[in-house]
Amino acid sequence: MGSFNIFQIYLESFVGHEPLPQRVNHVLHSLPLEVQRDFLEDPRFRVTVDNYEPGKGWSLMMDMPSPTGSGSRCVVLRRKLAQAEEAFAWYVIAHEFAHAYLRNGGWGEITDREEAADALAASWGFPRPAKW
Repeated sequence: MGSFNIFQIYLESFVGHEPLPQRVNHVLHSLPLEVQRDFLEDPRFRVTVDNYEPGKGWSLMMDMPSPTGSGSRCVVLRRKLAQAEEAFAWYVIAHEFAHAYLRNGGWGEITDREEAADALAASWGFPRPAKW
C-alpha cells in the first residue's frame, strides 16, 4: 500500500487477511470524493473485520443510536472475502459501504435498503456479478 494512505485507519483490522486490506483500499479509493469525505469526516464511521470463531461466536463494540437517531456507521466485513473472487469481493465491500453512506436507508426512488445499496454500489462501478 506504499506511502501514506488516508484510509489506513480503516485497513488496520484487515492486516493478516491478505488480500482483504488491498480490496477494501481499492474500493475506498474508487468511491466518489463526496462519499470518501463523508466517511473520513464522520467519527462514527469505521470498518472492521468479523471476528467470528466457531464455538465462541463473535463480538462487536459500536456506538448506540442517540436520541437524534445517529449512531455507529460500522461496516463489518467477513474474512472469507479474502478468498472470494475479486469482483465479488469488491461488490460486497461497495454494497456494505453503500449501506453506510445511505445510513441503511433508500436511495432516490429506491426504498428497499438492499436494492438501494446494490444500485448505489453499481453506480460506483461495482455491480453485482452476474453469476452471484
